[in-house]
Amino acid sequence: MSGNSNTALFSPDDVGVANGNYFGLPFSPAEAELVLLSAPWDVTVSYNPGTAAGPQAIIDASTQVELRDAHYPEGWRRGIATAETDPWIAPASERLRKRAEEVIAHLETGGSTTDAAVAAALAEVNAGSEKLNEIVFTQAASLLTAGRTVGLVGGDHSTPLGLMRAVADSLAKRGEAFGILHIDAHADLREAYEGFACSHASIMYNALRLPRLSKLVQVGIRDFCGAEAALAADSGGRVVQFDDYTLARNAFEGLDWSTQCSAIIEQLPENVYVSFDIDGLSPDNCPGTGTPVPGGLSYREAVYLLAKLADSGRRIVGFDLVEVAPSNDDGEWNANVGARMLYKLCNLTLKTRI
Repeated sequence: MSGNSNTALFSPDDVGVANGNYFGLPFSPAEAELVLLSAPWDVTVSYNPGTAAGPQAIIDASTQVELRDAHYPEGWRRGIATAETDPWIAPASERLRKRAEEVIAHLETGGSTTDAAVAAALAEVNAGSEKLNEIVFTQAASLLTAGRTVGLVGGDHSTPLGLMRAVADSLAKRGEAFGILHIDAHADLREAYEGFACSHASIMYNALRLPRLSKLVQVGIRDFCGAEAALAADSGGRVVQFDDYTLARNAFEGLDWSTQCSAIIEQLPENVYVSFDIDGLSPDNCPGTGTPVPGGLSYREAVYLLAKLADSGRRIVGFDLVEVAPSNDDGEWNANVGARMLYKLCNLTLKTRI
């Protein structure tokens, strides 16, 4: 993908070049401070599939992004590279999605995850999801060991678990803890949703079992079940939720966004992993995403929160951007928004690691 780059001849003001890399940047992983992994995977999506096409759609749209970022104008010079995507992922996603649909259809007609009729499909999907986690973990761990910062582009929200594990292990070796800033419409705290142990709806349930994760701070959530609410309430303050209704009510009653962002950031430790599900934004920003929900953050509110986090003295130790799905009805809008949010995440992450 990146191959032998020629950064000396690269001009950020030229027309973006479709070279297979995010933002058309010329860096190889060996040259860059930050490396992006792609996970074209949407096996366990429970509503509309399509996020497996997200990484390529974002790459295609990203050449239209101006490289001078308002928060870190020359950040790109530190190197943002695109790693090779493991060739197993995309075809396995397509194959296993069909198996997952068998399970979902069975459940939607009154069946159970314990029924023999879906046992083989469930086992196959869960084994495939574990293999994806191992692929991402291995790739991320190697990059982290080499001193790179790593971000992941999904794919559905199950995809970053391997990266989270790698970040947790890397920090644990240094005796450091971390927190997750989770921007999403959904709490994703379900246990083995629909029988899928690594479901997109279970990512934060699984993340809470990682070593050294001290705090999960959820922002913008507005669609969650009673079991998820109970898990958060019984977490002893380890899970803190700034739900969409409360954020909106506070704004309606005169509490400004800056003050609300400060309250969110105060809950986070020094090391922060950002997990950004695009459906945390209002649906006009992501109409093609798998499970859109009314409400949510505006693009500007999300950027302000991330910028304020970067300016707080905390360090972003990794991130993911997930659930972007291209849509024929909206041209490149979904990927356009996704590419710009991805670039903001890249630059703000680098800014915290000066």
